[in-house]
Amino acid sequence: MESGYLAIGIFFLSQTALGLLGNSALLCYFILSNFNGNRVRPTDVIVKHLTWANIIVLLCKGIPQTMVAFDQTYSLDRVSCKLVFYFHRVARGVSIGSTSLLSVFQAITISAHTSKWAQLKVGAPRIIGLSLGLCWALYLSINYLIIERVTDMWDKGNLTEFRQFLYCLMIKLPQTTSIVYAIVLATSDVMCLGLMMWASGFMVLILFKHKQRVQHIHRSLSSKSFPEAKATQRILILVSSFVVLYITSATLMMYFSFKDGGDAWVINVNVAMSACFPAVCPFLLIRHYARAFHPCST
Repeated sequence: MESGYLAIGIFFLSQTALGLLGNSALLCYFILSNFNGNRVRPTDVIVKHLTWANIIVLLCKGIPQTMVAFDQTYSLDRVSCKLVFYFHRVARGVSIGSTSLLSVFQAITISAHTSKWAQLKVGAPRIIGLSLGLCWALYLSINYLIIERVTDMWDKGNLTEFRQFLYCLMIKLPQTTSIVYAIVLATSDVMCLGLMMWASGFMVLILFKHKQRVQHIHRSLSSKSFPEAKATQRILILVSSFVVLYITSATLMMYFSFKDGGDAWVINVNVAMSACFPAVCPFLLIRHYARAFHPCST
């Protein structure tokens, strides 16, 4: 085995193992919290779905990519190819949808105490479950075409137009269909990214105004708002990381789509960037839930 492929394999293996470990730790917290009868906060419900989406992304991309790096002849059968690509795309969509919902909900939570925002604060937790369900349903439906397009490497001789993804093949669509499908996928992603950026800017503005307001009464009000401000800062870091990694991954994917040749390095870098957020995400949130793992915690 070449040293380059060995290094790639070790990287993907480390990234996948670390990401699964972090996301499993978050799931353990939620399981322990349910057994202890702790109150479930609306953000906990969103993070649960985000965590499951992260695990699916890591399983569907990290493991096959690791196997290919260690064994250049490795490939999946037809059913496995369809399931891996389909659930990766669904989980990726749910991840962006959950992150968007998390940022919007936190923006509503820290909003000014006016009657308008107070009504939103009361009503928002009631629609979180419905919003997450619609998010899963949306991405399960719009990515259904992936099942028809993906096949195994043994069908290469029967196809004339395809893209090779190291261990599976993606059948090319007619140009008109491909453009329409790309617009549908891009529209949902752009809407979620737009909501994230709006919510992030809104939260930064609120935190800035709050800091100015309480400078002269720092001891009395700042200490009371500290947990809420810290939670907002964590979500801002989470959203910023997601946006940067998503844009990088989308740029690489566009480059690969418009390039005639199938460069393995582009695929490897794109997969690494796609799996980076699911691997890093739990460690950006774990400090918030760390006290649940303390032996003396209630």
